[in-house]
Amino acid sequence: MKKANQQLPKSESADSLETLIQHNFLFKDLDPALIAKCLNSQQLVVEKLYSSRPIYTAFKPNSTLEHLYAIVDGGPIVVRSSPLDRIIAITYRNSCFGMQDLALSYGKFSRAFPSLVEAYKTTDVIKIPLATISLIHQESEVFRQRYGLMFELQEKFQYHLLNCSTYPPQAVAALLRALIYQERELGNQPQGDMFVFDLPVEVIAKACQLNNRTVEQVLKGLTKAGMLKPHKAQNDLITVVDPEGLKVVYGATRDKVDWWPLK
Repeated sequence: MKKANQQLPKSESADSLETLIQHNFLFKDLDPALIAKCLNSQQLVVEKLYSSRPIYTAFKPNSTLEHLYAIVDGGPIVVRSSPLDRIIAITYRNSCFGMQDLALSYGKFSRAFPSLVEAYKTTDVIKIPLATISLIHQESEVFRQRYGLMFELQEKFQYHLLNCSTYPPQAVAALLRALIYQERELGNQPQGDMFVFDLPVEVIAKACQLNNRTVEQVLKGLTKAGMLKPHKAQNDLITVVDPEGLKVVYGATRDKVDWWPLK
């Protein structure tokens, strides 16, 4: 099965609601009276999304979603464009996905070629009905601002990917800079003075349109240059310890990246 729906018992529904209002970017610290008015815990549905299996196809003509997905644990969720199978969006825990396919706000005007949305790794989500999102959007200026920011961050993420060359160090640095900006704006990062991402080599390769071997070599170079923290084999965590150094690589010409062997 692709996913497991679960309508929760009352106590667990209350726990799910508490998770949203304590940790999720869209809902945390909203007016408790507004939450009580608009968000009933019994409306929430928990799903487990299994790795590398489609959740839905985004941007299908005359097709919209009935729920917003909030990531509770696991992930990331990725969006693969057609026909190049390029990853154009990466979403982590405490954020949401599906806004661009809701008939609400900017989602009404978000159109693109059909793209596959999938959990790259097993992911726990909470589904919130469109009617509930619409009501909170109508009632809360804070929520509207955050909701709009998430659309802005998606556009800026894609801009980072498009606004760089195929030069491997710059391409990988562009992706890492995009994730740093996105997660910092969402309040998920940094962790201490570092930025930590669950970011498998294959995801980097598909986002940057490089092969896996080239990505591995770039990561080794960035680590040797002191911008990434060394990590163990079979560990998908990427730890950025020098984001300003990445900014230099992002804007570098071939001659300025002296650790990359291929000029």
